[in-house]
Amino acid sequence: MTEIRHRTVPANGLQLRIAEAGEGPLVLLLHGFPESWYSWRHQLVALAEAGFHAVAPNQRGYPGTGGPAAVEDYTILHLVGDAVALIEALGESTATVVGHDWGAPVAWHTALLRPDVVRGVAALSVPYSKRSPTPTLTGLRSRFGDNFYQLYFQQPGVAEAGFEADLDRAFRRSLVGLSGDSPHIRPLVVPEGGGFADIWPAPEKLPSWLTEQDIGAYVREYAGTSLTGPLNWYRNIDRNWALTAAWETAKITPPALMLAGDRDPVISWFDPVRLEASMRSVISDLRGFRLLPGAGHWVQQERPEEINAALVDFAGATS
Repeated sequence: MTEIRHRTVPANGLQLRIAEAGEGPLVLLLHGFPESWYSWRHQLVALAEAGFHAVAPNQRGYPGTGGPAAVEDYTILHLVGDAVALIEALGESTATVVGHDWGAPVAWHTALLRPDVVRGVAALSVPYSKRSPTPTLTGLRSRFGDNFYQLYFQQPGVAEAGFEADLDRAFRRSLVGLSGDSPHIRPLVVPEGGGFADIWPAPEKLPSWLTEQDIGAYVREYAGTSLTGPLNWYRNIDRNWALTAAWETAKITPPALMLAGDRDPVISWFDPVRLEASMRSVISDLRGFRLLPGAGHWVQQERPEEINAALVDFAGATS
C-alpha cells in the first residue's frame, strides 16, 4: 500500500498541514468546503503510484492549519498566495494545480494570476466563468433568494452553530445529499429557521462510495475546531469580486481540464450545452471538459477510478 504521510509546512505565514504521497513532479490538490485533505485520499495514492508527488494541504482556516482572525485575511489573493508559497516551500518552481469545490476557484485564480508557476490547472465541480457585471452576492440573491446557502453563510456565528452542533449529522446529510446518489438535486437553499444540513433529509443508508469510517474521519478532523475560518472564504465573495477587477478580460493560459458530475447541484446552475463554449472563451487551452453521468458534487470520491485516470493523464501531459 502506498503510504500517505502527514506533516506541517511553513508557507505564507501559516503552518500548512499537508498530506502527501509519492515522489516526482508536484501535483497540488486543493479541497473545498467543508472538507480537508481526506477528500483526496484516492487521488493521493493513484498519483503517487503513477510517479508524481501528490500533496493535499488543509487550506487556510481549516483544521490543523488555522489562520488569522480577521475576515478580510481570507480573500482569493490570500488563498492563491498560500498555494504559490506552498509550491515554493516544497522546493518546486511549478506544479499541476487541481481544485475541487472552493478549491477550484483557488486553482483557477492561481493559474490566472501566476501562470508562471502553473503547468496545468484542473477543476472539479466548479467551472471558471467571466466576472459578473454586478457584485456576486447581489446576483445570487436575485437568482436564488435570501436563503441561498452562500448568503446564509454571511451570518457570523449563525452558520457555524448550525454545523458545529452535530458534526456527524452535518457531514452525513451533506455528503449524501450533494452526491449523485441523492434522489433529488435540491436547490441549495437553507430552510427558514434551519441550518445548512437541513437542506437534505437524513439518509436511510450510505451509498457504496461512502463508509461510516469516512464520515468518522471528517468528524474527527473537525472535532474541537471552529468553522469560522472556512466560512470566512464565503464572507469574502464580494471582496473577491472587487479585488479581481483588473483581470476582468484576462484569460487563463495554462493547459486546463474541467471535470464534474452531471448530477452536481453546482452544475445545475449552468446551461450544460453552453457551459463548455463559455469556458473556452475565457480559457486559452481547455484540453478536456467532461460531465460524468450519474455523479454528484463529491465526484473524486464518488468516481475515484475515472477521476484518478483523468488526473494522471493530465498531470503527465503537463509535466
